[in-house]
Amino acid sequence: MSSLKIKILTSILLTFLLFAKNHTAEAQANDTDLIQFSGVVLDADSLMPIPFTTVMIKNSHRGTIADHFGYFSFVAAKGDTIVFSSVGYGKEYYLIPDTLSTNRYSLIQLMESDTIMLTEFKVYPWPSKEQFKEAFLSLRVPDNDMERANRNLAIAQMRAIMENMPMSDGSANFKYA
Repeated sequence: MSSLKIKILTSILLTFLLFAKNHTAEAQANDTDLIQFSGVVLDADSLMPIPFTTVMIKNSHRGTIADHFGYFSFVAAKGDTIVFSSVGYGKEYYLIPDTLSTNRYSLIQLMESDTIMLTEFKVYPWPSKEQFKEAFLSLRVPDNDMERANRNLAIAQMRAIMENMPMSDGSANFKYA
């Protein structure tokens, strides 16, 4: 190799090392604000865990979901606002103190149930109640059990069902053949 190539390679290597050192120093300075944030989410009335609660940092896409026992843990920064949400409960907010002296913080978050009563909505298979009433009254229901059984076990109907029903396995195909 020529001395020019060695000088260029050395200068690139030194530049890279200086950049890496400065970047590492900045990352370590920012790491002092990061904490391991963990805790458990409980129902305020029964103190039972609320499973699968969403635990997110406000205005970001970072966070986690609590496990079956309501436990959660993730990395957050001091001063972050944490949003807890779960179906059937009102949203709860918690501000992580920025005066923490350790890099770990635990929390027991209580959530209040939020019940919303919806108005009843009825779905009918006919456009109006009058048409439903007319169809229901004209329906012919057999009077006795024997007539119903004969209609359900009609030979022609059973044969049509059998011919159109696919075989589920080799054993059924063998029996059919």
